[in-house]
Amino acid sequence: MKQRKVYGLALGWGAYNYTFFLLLTWLPSYLSVSLHVDLLHSVFYTSVPWLFATFTDLLVGGWLVDSLIQRGFNANRVRQTVLVAGTAFGLAIFGAASAHSPAAALVWISLALGGLAAAAPVAWTVPSLIAPRESVGTLAGAVNLCGQIAAISAPIVTGYIVSGTHSFAAAFVTATVILLLGIAGYIFLLGHIEPIPEPRETLSFS
Repeated sequence: MKQRKVYGLALGWGAYNYTFFLLLTWLPSYLSVSLHVDLLHSVFYTSVPWLFATFTDLLVGGWLVDSLIQRGFNANRVRQTVLVAGTAFGLAIFGAASAHSPAAALVWISLALGGLAAAAPVAWTVPSLIAPRESVGTLAGAVNLCGQIAAISAPIVTGYIVSGTHSFAAAFVTATVILLLGIAGYIFLLGHIEPIPEPRETLSFS
């Protein structure tokens, strides 16, 4: 818990989960309330971003990362680039704050979810890549706790924001700020995806 990498990963993971669960829980309401999309068309508009996210998750976060590493590219650089760039694409949610048509909103939200989905597989592997020996479960559990706190908070905070402002714009701006903090955590705290040094063993004398 004294390692800055842990806090960088937790911050990035929390930012990802906040935005992911905001869209998971509030996207249909956003389309209905802000863009006046009826229920029938809402099903279509809601499904497209998630289908696109599934595609980028498998193609970029999975196949492309493995392919580049197997071809000899620097593993740390590949993972770090996809992690940061994918999360940065999540900032496209800011565009949805000022979208005036369902089609425009669909493009912005698809970019945001697609980027986050591409970064997710890399983020999930980081604990096994940086944790000291026999501490992978502890690190993954601690980071996942932060992610779940963000996931629980997102629908609640969004509800209060929308209720107070009668608009989703401020909710999307809030997610944008949180994503910026997550990106900063990945860059300045997590840094190179490399193992945390093993704790020094203390000698005991009987």
